[in-house]
Amino acid sequence: MIPENSDFNAAAPPEDDGLFERIACGLEDRGHVILPAALPEPIAAALLQYLSQQEQDRFHRARIGRGIEQTRNQFVRRDKIVWMDPAHPQADAWFNWTDRLQRYLNRRLFLGLFSFESHFAHYRPGDFYRKHLDAFRGESNRVLSLVTYLNRGWEPDQGGELVIYAPDDGAEITRVMPTFGTLVIFLSEEFPHEVLAAERDRYSVAGWFRVNGSINRQIDPPR
Repeated sequence: MIPENSDFNAAAPPEDDGLFERIACGLEDRGHVILPAALPEPIAAALLQYLSQQEQDRFHRARIGRGIEQTRNQFVRRDKIVWMDPAHPQADAWFNWTDRLQRYLNRRLFLGLFSFESHFAHYRPGDFYRKHLDAFRGESNRVLSLVTYLNRGWEPDQGGELVIYAPDDGAEITRVMPTFGTLVIFLSEEFPHEVLAAERDRYSVAGWFRVNGSINRQIDPPR
């Protein structure tokens, strides 16, 4: 069952330079940052409301690869996704927040971020996503990956961790429990990662900040 939230607050949150600076410092120092329960409550509430309005038949099996080379491979990933619509009434808070974060990181780290896209992901019990990169070096325009979780009351024995690996030797860096409002942001081309199987339904939002890859009249991003 998709979670519902009866305490939805549609008001846009204020600018949070303190949070954005913590994100910038983590990216600058380590290339990744993990902030438990850091997503502002109004943003998380809006995402829950948006998610609760999605019918399960709208979720489709996720693919791997880019553009026309995308394929479905249940041995690599088994989650289902639905792309988020910026025009949806409950999407304003999320996309306004990510837009402010994008502008802050561009000013602070000179990243040249151009756009942002995101989807909801649903992992049923036993679903997983094997070790992978969100972008291949020099072949993609995804610069930063952002993940946040929408699971209240998640317990350590329920699994579903995000495992992040070191770019150089592939050693495990950390495991992140998919607890409500936790933020994970990392360089898309640098950090292999995977999602472990969980004991209960697991909901998240995955997003990517991109540079402009539109060339030769081909509009980016491809889906």
